[in-house]
Amino acid sequence: MFKIGYRTLKTAIGAGIAILIAQWLSLDFYASAAILTILCISVTRRSSLSISWQRFAGCLLGLVLAFILFELIGYHPITLVLLLLLFIPLSVMLRLKEGIVTSCVIILHIYTLGTVSVGIFLNELYLIIIGIGVALIMNLYMPSVGQDLHMYQKKIEENFKVILTEFSNYLRDSNNLWDGKELTETYELLQEAKNIAIKNIENHILRYEDQYYNYFKMRERQFEIFERVMPFISSLDDTVIQGVKISSFLDQLSQAVGPVNTSSYFLDELSQMREEFQQMPLPQTRQEFEIRSSLYYVMQELESYLIIKDSLKKH
Repeated sequence: MFKIGYRTLKTAIGAGIAILIAQWLSLDFYASAAILTILCISVTRRSSLSISWQRFAGCLLGLVLAFILFELIGYHPITLVLLLLLFIPLSVMLRLKEGIVTSCVIILHIYTLGTVSVGIFLNELYLIIIGIGVALIMNLYMPSVGQDLHMYQKKIEENFKVILTEFSNYLRDSNNLWDGKELTETYELLQEAKNIAIKNIENHILRYEDQYYNYFKMRERQFEIFERVMPFISSLDDTVIQGVKISSFLDQLSQAVGPVNTSSYFLDELSQMREEFQQMPLPQTRQEFEIRSSLYYVMQELESYLIIKDSLKKH
């Protein structure tokens, strides 16, 4: 299906504006302003700023080297070879790699003209400023991803509820069947959500943290706990009273999954349940001992699950 994205639209409009300004100012090689704009349009504001700086500094460096070498050696292909052999490694050393391609455009302008002057220098400088400046202005607009991030949050929380509920069901009845598709789906959702949240951070020049990114990182750490306890829960082939109580606890926990922090309450509940288990008689059989050992491990992981959520509100 044919589709025009916002970045494509910005690039097209920006290129048209750049060439219009350059042409209106009667600049030589005015089409190059559009090329610079196209190259500087980026997916985020912060990357656009970084790339634009590298291209601007690289173009100035290329311009100065072109003026010096062409005037000293002459306007010959061998001079161009020597210039590029000097300019490219120097750009890499100065961390201006993004400016190499655009600088080559400026260098070839000087080579084509076969002379240098203040007028030519200013012409190239104006092209650079127009091309990069228009790109920066166009990149001021970035579509809001808040709604998308909220949608990912809701879907991940829904899957968390299902996972906790299925864990609970299995502790009550080891014959309970579950295909586990929410585990695979949640892993993919977390990766996608984090990537979008990172882009959202990159679209804010002075912001280096994001509420959604921290939230998804927290959920990722909790999800790792699900992956760890899954083998222990699925290996249980019988039910004991401790398992029934943990099952009820998981039911409550599944209903409380959401952005609101209720971890303190559940940590207290978990602590009370642990004390209650300690007062119970010791296991009578090897099988009961193994089941209770696995359940103890599950409780330890559930405590970590809650501590992870509790730590989010402290940052």
